[in-house]
Amino acid sequence: MGRVIALLRRLPQALQFVLVGGCAAATHLAVVALLVPLAGMAPLQANVLAFLVAFVVSYNGHALFTFVQARARGWAVVARYFAVACVSFAANELLYWVALHWLGWHYFWSLALVLVLVAAGTFVFAKFWAFAAPVHKESA
Repeated sequence: MGRVIALLRRLPQALQFVLVGGCAAATHLAVVALLVPLAGMAPLQANVLAFLVAFVVSYNGHALFTFVQARARGWAVVARYFAVACVSFAANELLYWVALHWLGWHYFWSLALVLVLVAAGTFVFAKFWAFAAPVHKESA
């Protein structure tokens, strides 16, 4: 397992982001795909629960792999990344609603497309704000 982790850490950051995001998106999709038919939840409601489950996967993956070099840790980082994730989720939910209600697309494929569209903005805000390396002030 250590060799796999070492290999993942040597990949370009954008590819790490895609892999971690892919795992989070797969988790998100799987939760929706289970909740809609099995629990009888409406897709937009299932999407909220799926977001929360996928956030755990996403944060940990990005903290341990994608942005590990920044050494950004602690609850402040979690809070900033959660803010990024919430803004991304708001965009996700709005686009998902449009795909479902205006375009009449299938709930599963609509969500898959929306997750891809929102990912680019998430990367930018995660890299340059949520997981930005802490700035240390020099003593005078």
